[in-house]
Order: sequence, then structure tokens, then C-alpha cells
Amino acid sequence: MKVYFVGAGPGDRELITVKGARLLEEADLVVYAGSLVNPELWQELRAEKVDSNHLSLEETTRIMMEALAQGKKVVRLHSGDPALYGAILEQMKPLEEQGVEVEVVPGVSSLFATAAALKTQLTLKGVSESLIVTRPAGTTLEEDERTSLARHGTTMAVFLGVDRIREVVQALDRPSDTPVAVVYHASWPDQKIVTGTLEDISSRVEEAGITRSALILVGGVVRRSGFRRSHLYRSR
Repeated sequence: MKVYFVGAGPGDRELITVKGARLLEEADLVVYAGSLVNPELWQELRAEKVDSNHLSLEETTRIMMEALAQGKKVVRLHSGDPALYGAILEQMKPLEEQGVEVEVVPGVSSLFATAAALKTQLTLKGVSESLIVTRPAGTTLEEDERTSLARHGTTMAVFLGVDRIREVVQALDRPSDTPVAVVYHASWPDQKIVTGTLEDISSRVEEAGITRSALILVGGVVRRSGFRRSHLYRSR
């Protein structure tokens, strides 16, 4: 009576952890998070596959409970790392209330795949020592703190906002020449990178036709310049 919540990684099938890949191979049932998960990760598995995209929480719980009752090994496969906007706690609670043990297996977040695609760091000496991860208000969030958070001037990663790119950047209280990058499908074969500033990034993203599955990264780290050498690599 155990369900494994596994982070699938950002898209590249090789960016799932060794443990996550093993659990998928051993699973009898894999409940995966729709198109957010690369099909290459689950299509060839021996397990029964269920797309949770149009299922309610109650339906997903029932499907997993039925499989557990039959002695099956169950994996709940999330995109990226399930700790970031994965809504896993609300899935785990109903299982735990019915005596099911849960285990979370971390994954590579699209945030880190975005930094890799840009060949930069999220924290960079002399540019930004901190990272803010946030999202804009929407269907499941009444208010956000984009404006006040932006004033910190550190690296800022905005999830789930590219469909309203103009609204998102207009709310960021920073100079108009602040560097911005939007990375679509980081690490996927069709990855696309758009860079600019707060002043022109909206137009560039709209021209590129990006409306989903992208992360917005704001701050000097996008420019990959102006940093200082770390103490670790200073000349001795």
C-alpha cells in the first residue's frame, strides 16, 4: 500500500533520476500528468498508463486505490519536480487517510533546465545572490506579489504566466532594460529561447507564438555578464 510520486524531469527523457526510471520500469500502474510529461518516458512501459489530465482528484485517488487493492505497484508521474506547483500534497492526503504510504522522488525542475538552456546560473556573484520563484494570479490564485517581489532586484522565475506575458511583465517594478528570457519546452527537442528586456519581451514572445509550457526568467543572470569570480576560483 504505497504510492510513489515521481518527478519526470523537464522533458528530456534522460533527465529523470535513476531511481525514478527504475520505479517506472517496475510499476504496474503509471498515472501521468498529461502532455506535460514526455511520452517517451511512459509509452513503452509494461505498466497500465492513465492520463490524469481530465480526471478529478477523487477519480485519480480511486484509480490508484483500486490498483493498490489488487497488489499493484503504483507510480504517480509529475512533470519537472513535483515540489514546484505540482499540487502533490492534496493528492497525498486522501491516500494517507486511507492508510497508504507515500514516497516522493525528486526530479529536475524546468527551472534548472531553463538555466541550462541559457547556459547561465540562477545565482551569480555580483549580479544576484538570491532567487525568487513565483507565479501570477489566475484561476487557482486570487492575488500575487509580483510587483513587490520584483523590487528585490534578484533573479526572478515566473511559472505559469507566459500566456499573459504582457500583464506579467507590466506588473514587475524594475527598469525597462532589465534582461528577460522566455524558454519554451526547456530540454525538449522543440525547445525555443526568446530573450529581450522588460520593454520588448512581450512582443518578441508573441512573434514567436509562445503561449504555454514556458518559463519566464527575469534579471541580470540572463545577460551572462557583469559577474565577479567566486572565491573558490580566485588566483592563489
